[in-house]
Amino acid sequence: MRLVPLLLALSLSTSLSAAERETRIPEAALATAATLREQALADDTGWKVVESLTTEIGPRLAGSEADARAVAWAQAKFKALGFDKVWIEPVTFPKWERRSESAAILGAHAQPLTITALGGSPGGIVEAEVVSFPILSALEAAPEGSLQGKIAFVDYQMQSARDGSDYRNGSAIRGKGPSAAIRKGASGFLMRSAGTDNHRVAHTGITRFDEGLTPIPAASLTIPDADQLARLAALGPVKLRMALDTGWNGEATSHNVIGEITGREKPEEVVLIGAHLDSWDLGTGAIDDGAGIGITMAAGHLIGQLQQAPKRTIRVVAFANEEQGLYGGKAYAAKHAEQVSKHQLGAESDFGAGRIYAFNTGAPAHARAATQQIAEALAPLGIEYTPEKGGPGPDISPFAAQGLSWAWLAQDGSDYFDLHHNADDTLDKIDPKALAQNVAAYTVFAYLAAEADGDFGSAVKAPANAATK
Repeated sequence: MRLVPLLLALSLSTSLSAAERETRIPEAALATAATLREQALADDTGWKVVESLTTEIGPRLAGSEADARAVAWAQAKFKALGFDKVWIEPVTFPKWERRSESAAILGAHAQPLTITALGGSPGGIVEAEVVSFPILSALEAAPEGSLQGKIAFVDYQMQSARDGSDYRNGSAIRGKGPSAAIRKGASGFLMRSAGTDNHRVAHTGITRFDEGLTPIPAASLTIPDADQLARLAALGPVKLRMALDTGWNGEATSHNVIGEITGREKPEEVVLIGAHLDSWDLGTGAIDDGAGIGITMAAGHLIGQLQQAPKRTIRVVAFANEEQGLYGGKAYAAKHAEQVSKHQLGAESDFGAGRIYAFNTGAPAHARAATQQIAEALAPLGIEYTPEKGGPGPDISPFAAQGLSWAWLAQDGSDYFDLHHNADDTLDKIDPKALAQNVAAYTVFAYLAAEADGDFGSAVKAPANAATK
């Protein structure tokens, strides 16, 4: 029978085709990456960038005057670091302002408390009895109307973890708690800070109010003050005064700031790395996310210093207003939607400045060999290849949803939530050697992704409801 030889030929042809399209990284590029890795470990560009941003600009609340100065700073810094092309893309969003905030226990045990308004909270003054709940689900299960004229307080203590996994509980309380409190009749909302420190600094962050609900003042209480409130509640009913001067004030336009090192062979194809330029207004935004800006700008700069440019373009994006709703990431995804396939890989540094301990990509099977090659080049930095883990960073995620293939460089976040969104987020919390390890990792990753023979699978995704043939 001739069928068997035919099937064998087809099988061999299919196997050959798969092998031909397998993405690999040339040995010469791997050798260059090893040199870049050592150069980056000894280089202080990343530190100097973070120092400059946090010193010259400081806190960068989205839509503020400082935010505008940060955009100008980023353009100038890209140019000073030798990026070939530098431009901005507008990002428009609602503008939220913080003017003042205070809280105090009233009555026999009168004393001040340290709070901060949650982003998106309206202003207002509330004097009411506090009703405590250990977790969000307990508040959600409270009888309808049971909190009429009271302040709801969710007293959940986040736990530290290298991957920051308990933040899903802390952020859920911040995002859903105020609306749950409104539904039960509450006049105000308080939460134990979504943090893991024991300092008397409150953690902010964006909250949301469900459509159709009238927002109420919502704030975060420092962890020591939350402990104090719990002790007072054990003695009897506690009445509290909370005064917030905050709220939305029209719209603002900021910008994604973009710098490129132009590729030598395929300049239209890009490796995308980045971080967000904005910060909350309490600290100077060093770990969130000045560190990411320093890491990715420095990585692009070091690659740009090579005698021969990489095969593809290295694009570094300083995203606008991540903190209040991924506005910069969404704007980038919308503007570049038709260029998904021109993006090799995307990675974002937005989890502080702790050492990177794991690496993976979301690339398909034909590119896994190249992913492993990158992992082997990262291994001398103490980075483990974890093929089944990871996902896209926050600002990368809207583009990943459209088909961008992502890379994950996991930072040690064991102490990240000691500093996250609070006044302690300052330059002195960054370890320069750990930052340099991050720069080395991003430099190696971005360069090798740009030098790969073949692609990492980025392609426009069909709409979820698209008809199948």
